[in-house]
Amino acid sequence: MSSRVREETGSLGSVIELDAATVMIQWAAGGLFFLWITTRRREVGLGYGWLQRITFMIFGGIALVIAFYTEWSPIRDIATGGMILAAGYALWVSYARRSAGVKGQREVIERRSVRVAKMTGIDKAEERFDKLAPEFPPYLDLIAPIFGMVAVIAGGFDATGSAFLGVSRTLVGAFFLGSVSDAMLLGHWYLVQPGLPRAPLNELVKWTTALWPFELIVLLLPTGMWSVLNGTIDDGFAGQLGWFWVASSVATIILLGLTIVIMKGKEYSAVMAATGMLYLAILMAFSMDLVARATLRV
Repeated sequence: MSSRVREETGSLGSVIELDAATVMIQWAAGGLFFLWITTRRREVGLGYGWLQRITFMIFGGIALVIAFYTEWSPIRDIATGGMILAAGYALWVSYARRSAGVKGQREVIERRSVRVAKMTGIDKAEERFDKLAPEFPPYLDLIAPIFGMVAVIAGGFDATGSAFLGVSRTLVGAFFLGSVSDAMLLGHWYLVQPGLPRAPLNELVKWTTALWPFELIVLLLPTGMWSVLNGTIDDGFAGQLGWFWVASSVATIILLGLTIVIMKGKEYSAVMAATGMLYLAILMAFSMDLVARATLRV
């Protein structure tokens, strides 16, 4: 997430202040990317996409409002506008083609209807779709995050004195926070769409777990959190923020590991328990990222 560097009187070096606009852009871009990861499977109902697009469009809008009242960054904010428009277009197409539903969802409902008919002799489908209507093309969900990542990279150049650190931290952070956020939200969608396979949720959890070491590495790279832990950088709280960051980082990967184990359970309650773990994981993941970015001095 992008940060502005300011000089602080009486401190060593300079301290990074989180730029709320880039934080929101980063969150939205990552969330929209992993929405595409999910919608490309054609298993999750259209309503999930509507929820995600609207949520992250709002985040992008908030970012532009913040930028207007703080500091305008032309490339970042124009790309953010493109992200919002692209997500809005995908939302409109998805709604316009709602009668077609989603292939995977249709198949689950059809199989359920067949089972009910065999058991009761009553042929009653829970929901009818127009099989002749064109489906929403998932590739449309890839356009918005492309704009979003341009905005994230542009914000990263303003983050620190090091373009490499700024861009790597904002880019990796966008994917990391986006994946864990989408995993938590998708976990709740199983209440709305009974019978949804676990593969989409497992995929997001595995993505988040795979991204964790990259998030850890970019935050440790000099000048990074190791400098806070060894006392080279004063966090202003006698080193407590550094150890809080360590605890958040360790807790994040432990919670993700527990989520993977819980998801192996065959009971439906396993999905709800996993979602509970993801609630905690998202809190720890955000602490891992935000505490580091707010603490570092370069």
